[in-house]
Amino acid sequence: MISGSLVALITPFQADGSVDFEALDRLVEWHIDQGTHGIVVVGTTGEATTLTNDELLSVISRCVAIANGRVPVIAGTGANATPKAIELTRQAAEAGVDACLVVTPYYIKPTQRGMHAHFTAIADACDIDVILYNVPGRTGVDLQNATVLELSRHPRIVGIKDATGDVDRGAELTSLVSDDFAVYSGDDATAVELIAHGAKGNISVTANVQPKLMSKAVEAALSGDRDLAHTINAKLMRLHTDLFVESNPIPVKYAVSQLGLCANELRLPLTPLDDQYKNKIDEALKAAVDH
Repeated sequence: MISGSLVALITPFQADGSVDFEALDRLVEWHIDQGTHGIVVVGTTGEATTLTNDELLSVISRCVAIANGRVPVIAGTGANATPKAIELTRQAAEAGVDACLVVTPYYIKPTQRGMHAHFTAIADACDIDVILYNVPGRTGVDLQNATVLELSRHPRIVGIKDATGDVDRGAELTSLVSDDFAVYSGDDATAVELIAHGAKGNISVTANVQPKLMSKAVEAALSGDRDLAHTINAKLMRLHTDLFVESNPIPVKYAVSQLGLCANELRLPLTPLDDQYKNKIDEALKAAVDH
């Protein structure tokens, strides 16, 4: 089972808008060196919806090659059309990822029955572990715990990224599913608490800029050392909050650029962080120090 602090990795771009593969290589190496337990590529934070299919597969393949088995690589392969999600998931599997993260179908707002059929079709068609991804604040649809429980019985559906931020709901889910089904937090601010209730890790935006502290916090939470986990997490709380002053990944892309790891380049319709928030992010970076 994949567990720990899993970074929801940004996709670096050059000034001309092309993917900056050299920066991508540096980021993957940096995360491995800093203790990140796994890499999640081409997800929400990776601006996946702005990438062409060829770019998606190139980024996935590059991350798999650079990680070279040292940490697991999970690829975002969701789409709101089931055949497209199947195609992306198959291609990512062929590229060598360890699992695929598949978001609920966005915009079209399917029913619970529709989402059950969607995820089942993907898992039936693809020879790769599937992690569900529920982020109702972005997709406009909410995968209910009862539906997750049904899906968890599929042999290839092995976990869920719960980005609701509702700890009580996540705790209920961990109590319902079997031990071999992993619940991951998708909300940095509440991740430590959800791990205390049985989650297996965190798919993290904050880890893009403070991977070492995020890994230490998650490791402490997983080991049952709640005091240490909360102490470390307190240092990160400003980042957890301020990295969402504008839509993700606008603030985190700026923050990573301030660390000198990539350019502050995004693809439309995303635009660079508004000047009024830059000092706020700079201060949050300073507050998250590993003493």
